[in-house]
This record gives sequence, structure tokens and C-alpha cells, in this order.
Amino acid sequence: MTAIGQRGTRHRFVTADGTALYVDVTGPENAPVTLVLVHAWTQDHTEWAPILPLLPTDVRVLRHDHRGHGASAPAKPGTATIAQLADDLAEVIADRAPEGRLVLAGHSLGGMTVMELAERHPELVRERVAGVAFIATSCSNMDRLTLGLRGPAGRAAIRADKALARMLSRYGKDSAPVPAPLARPATKWLAFGKKAVRADVRAMTDQVLRAHPSSIGGFRDSISRHDRREALATLAGKPGVIMVGDRDRLTPVPHARVIADELPGAEFVLFPGAGHELPYERKHGVAKRLTQLVDAARE
Repeated sequence: MTAIGQRGTRHRFVTADGTALYVDVTGPENAPVTLVLVHAWTQDHTEWAPILPLLPTDVRVLRHDHRGHGASAPAKPGTATIAQLADDLAEVIADRAPEGRLVLAGHSLGGMTVMELAERHPELVRERVAGVAFIATSCSNMDRLTLGLRGPAGRAAIRADKALARMLSRYGKDSAPVPAPLARPATKWLAFGKKAVRADVRAMTDQVLRAHPSSIGGFRDSISRHDRREALATLAGKPGVIMVGDRDRLTPVPHARVIADELPGAEFVLFPGAGHELPYERKHGVAKRLTQLVDAARE
């Protein structure tokens, strides 16, 4: 809450349940298309910083921090769910981009939020969405995440993931924070592919350490239950792109192919050597596809 106040009231949006969210809008107000960038679990709106300079200067861009992330307030009890994030996104769009066509781009949890938006707010998606990008995300089967490990190691990874979610859910405000030097190697291994740039790893780690721990634990439980394959039908026929790195441990290539099966008209982009952090690792490729969607939406 304090961080939002420090950045000015124009960046503050309060949801129907009273949760203050940080919102950032750039570009001309009269632009015919708004590009909505929805960030990943444990990250915030700053993960899109590498992409912004690569977009056309006349595009309007809307970003916000999910509740429990970045400069937004923690998730209230019982609201650390993807369904709530979809409702938050619908409210933010109604307030900050009430008119015109939309291109939705979601990374990881952001992509799951876009899927949930299609299920919970289908009229918004049908009437206004002119393009969609799913970046390193999944529509199901997140309850058995092996982190690319096989056999006993993979089964141990599933148990460790569930234990971590339980631990974070109980994490209190007075608990000692994880030192950044310890967090960075884990972030690099989990989220990045070959030749990770040190500054990118540092930037992502800083975002992770800004997130509200107990909110993050709650969202991990919701991610485990996420199954929105059928909701993708609302997006079928719209211009789209699905992007994934072949070294993604968190939402691996088979998850992206399931989305592609439901959206056969969407472009499928595989980035060799890249991990989960495509907005950093393949910023030029991501920006190129987002620009193409925006340009198509203008026509």
C-alpha cells in the first residue's frame, strides 16, 4: 500500500473487495488498441520492462501488479486464486481501458489469468479481444510439476513443490527474508535456459523477493488446480501466438502444445535454448510477435 502511494494516485486502483493494485498505463489515450501485459507468478509489471522499448511508440500498454505481488497489496484471505486475478483484470480493464480493441498477453500465471478471464468474462473477450499471446504458460496438469527431472528425482520435485506452497502459505510478516545471494542461483536454475544474463537473473530475483510470501503460497495452490483447456474455446478463431522455450522447467513444451491443440489457428513459436523467462531471454522475439498482433488488431 505504501509503495502505491509513493508512486502517485494515478497508479492506484482499488478492486471491488478493497484491494489496492498498482497499475501502469503508457502510450496515447486515443490509441485504437491497448496491449494488456499480464505478469507471471512471483513477478510483477517490471518483468515487461525489456519488452517496452521494442514496441511501436504509438501503442498503448496496460500493466498491473497482481494482488500479493510487486507494489500491490497482499491478497486478502481466500482471494489468492486465479479466478480472483481474472476478476481483478476485468476490473482494471474496465477502469483503465474501457473502450477499443484489446490484445492480451500473459506470461505463465498471466496466461492462466487470461484463460480464466475467457471463462469468467466471455462477453469481454468475445466483444473486445482482437489478439492473444500465451507466453510460457499452461492450461492444465500443473499439479505434477517435475521441473524437468525424471524418476525418483521428479517425484521428489512434486513433493517439494507442494511442501514449499504449504510453507509459504504460513509465512508471516515477521519471518526472515531469503537473502538475495541465496535466491539468485535457484532463480537462475528454475527459470532460465542457456546463457542467462546476470542482470536478468538479478531483476527477476528482486521481483520474487518483493512478492508477499503467504499470497504466493496461496496462488501456487490455485495454479496446481488450474484446468482451463475448455475455456480456450472462447479464444478460438482470434489471432494468437503461443511461445515456449525448449528448456522451460516450469511450463514445458508439452504444456504449450496442449494450448496449441485448442487454438489450431495460433502461431506456435519454439525458442531453442530458452527457459521460462522469455520476456528477458527472448525479448526481441516476444516483442516482434506482440507487435504483429497489435498491427493486425488495428486493421
